[in-house]
Amino acid sequence: MNYYQEILAFHIIAVLSWMSLLFYMPRLFVYHQEHKDSKEFTDVVKVQELKIYKIIGFPAKIATIISGGTLIYLNPILLEQDWMLAKLFVLVLMIAYSFSLEYFRKILAKDSCTKNGQFFRAYNEVPTLFAILIVVFVITKNVPIYFSIFVTLFFGFIIYKILTKEV
Repeated sequence: MNYYQEILAFHIIAVLSWMSLLFYMPRLFVYHQEHKDSKEFTDVVKVQELKIYKIIGFPAKIATIISGGTLIYLNPILLEQDWMLAKLFVLVLMIAYSFSLEYFRKILAKDSCTKNGQFFRAYNEVPTLFAILIVVFVITKNVPIYFSIFVTLFFGFIIYKILTKEV
């Protein structure tokens, strides 16, 4: 277990850096779509989108995965615990979400995105749900089913309200 605490600290820092991408990139997409008539504005936002993904978010995601994998390698008993399996499930969803941000970034870079700002406002709620679930699983070392269902439904309701809000 040499260096376990140091790797854990690095893992938490990497997660925080990755979450900055997951929280901020959809907000940039909102600005991008809501100001798509201003080429000067969208050109600046395109640079921000590229940099936050390529320079901060993607490397942080890789660092998170490698450091988390190392922690599991050093302490494989974690894989026998339900909370860790639930955390890993949500992590897979986070990774997919992260790749979807790159997908949308590329479409927006070509000025061919059909999604509107309202869609990206709703999409911006997803990483908050993931963060809440993971933090609860890790801190409680448990999978509180009713809490998880409630929080997921609550965020589903929030997303629904954002999507159905008249602009």
